[in-house]
Amino acid sequence: MRFERLGLLFEYPDDWSVEVDASQPQHPAVTIVTPGGGFWTVSRHPPDTDQHALADTIVTQMQREYQVFNNAAATEKIDGRELPGHDFNFYCLDLTNTATSRTIAAAGAVHLVFCQAEDREWNRMAPVFAAMTTSLVRGLEYP
Repeated sequence: MRFERLGLLFEYPDDWSVEVDASQPQHPAVTIVTPGGGFWTVSRHPPDTDQHALADTIVTQMQREYQVFNNAAATEKIDGRELPGHDFNFYCLDLTNTATSRTIAAAGAVHLVFCQAEDREWNRMAPVFAAMTTSLVRGLEYP
């Protein structure tokens, strides 16, 4: 399927559900949920947002949410663009989970991508999440 609203364009599997949160027009977010409960989210932020500071806010949120988690700074390169963020491993409901956050500086906005799944699902979904992020990067305009 193709999502094309709110200035966002990306591909996602047709059996996944879509949740759009445009309640805060300055920070719209789209969440795509897997049949197994994992999810991939993208949110838009003002263009003057510092990518690293935005990525660090996710670390702070994770610290509030989970007592024990591992966190490592990470950077991905997609189509020559640097996407700084973090990789996480943590327990949720007695299951191990993996999550990643990445930020993307584009024309007129900085985008935050966060995806998470229980580890058994993560092993299957990580390549799909990566393809979705790649399609998002390719669908954005750059200065």
